Amino acid sequence: MVVRIRLARFGKRNAPFYNIVVAHARYGPSPICAVTQPAASATFLPAQTTPFHFEKARTLTTLPSTHRTARNSKPLEVLGTYDPIPKPPRPGDEGGRPWKDIKLDTSRAKYWLGVGAQPSDPAWRLLSMAGLLEPRYRVAQIQEEKAKLEPSAAAETSAAAAKA
Repeated sequence: MVVRIRLARFGKRNAPFYNIVVAHARYGPSPICAVTQPAASATFLPAQTTPFHFEKARTLTTLPSTHRTARNSKPLEVLGTYDPIPKPPRPGDEGGRPWKDIKLDTSRAKYWLGVGAQPSDPAWRLLSMAGLLEPRYRVAQIQEEKAKLEPSAAAETSAAAAKA
C-alpha cells in the first residue's frame, strides 16, 4: 500500500495548524460484508409476507477491515508540526522578518522517504526547506531555461530579417 507524507489540518477557523503525518495514500476498502446464505432446506414464510423471503433470512456480517483510511483517521506516524501563521520578528533579529514555525523529526522523515513514502506538494515544499529533498521548482533553474530559449528565438528573428 502506498504511503504518503501529508499535512493534517488542526486548529480553529482562520487559525490553521498542521501536523506533518505519514498516512496511507488511498482509502482502504470498506468493511467487507459477508452474506450468509440460508440452508438448502429452507422453506418459504406464510403468505402474509412477500414471496422469496426465506425462513432463515440472509444475514450481513461485517468483517473487520485490515486497512486504514487515508484521511480523518489515525496516521501511521506524526513527523512534526507546521504553523503557517507568521510570528512577529524576534528581538535582536537584523532582518526583522516575520517567521513561521516548523518542527520536524528529520531522522524519521529520512526513514519514511527511504522506504518510499511519497510527499504531497505542500509536504514536499516543507521537506525541501528542511534540506531533505530537492526543491521542485527553482527560480534560477526556470531563469536558465528561459535564457536558453531566448537566444534561439533571437536567432530565428535575425534569420527572418536577413531574408527580407
